[in-house]
Amino acid sequence: MSESKANKRLPLKGDGGSSLYLSLGSNLGDREQTLHRAIALVGERIGTVQRVSSFIETEPWGFRSEHPFLNAACMVLTKLSPMQCLEASQQIERELGRRTKSQGGIYHDRPIDIDLLLYDDLHISTPTLTLPHPRMLERDFVMIPLREIMGDAEALLAGHHDEAQSCDEEGEHQGDQ
Repeated sequence: MSESKANKRLPLKGDGGSSLYLSLGSNLGDREQTLHRAIALVGERIGTVQRVSSFIETEPWGFRSEHPFLNAACMVLTKLSPMQCLEASQQIERELGRRTKSQGGIYHDRPIDIDLLLYDDLHISTPTLTLPHPRMLERDFVMIPLREIMGDAEALLAGHHDEAQSCDEEGEHQGDQ
């Protein structure tokens, strides 16, 4: 999908909004409070939060740390475009204390991480956003909460996408964990 389509929201049946699935994680500070606050801000700025998974504790992925993560997933009905959702989620991260983004596959501790996983059934590949999230199927900390709110089969099917649309380690832009 071109960058211009990533900036446009496509109408859904009944136009109640588009279905956006997010992964959230925190491993610094009051992790549970941070996740609750992030979900509340998502509801205020991105759309109506329809479903929220349980919070699960996981070990850091891709780096070593003595600080375990608390992870969750949520489903939001949004009228924003995918790019507007990305921008809003990154603003929420900054407001909740995130100062740097991981780059080049180098990860680090962080108070909050919000990744866009799925937006309807769109396949998007731009320099700043790839949907479905290119590594979601590899990550239990994403898939366990996602399956809880979406169902096993639906989550697995939604996560499959053309290899040509995947980012390599250098191309991970939307989220870091």
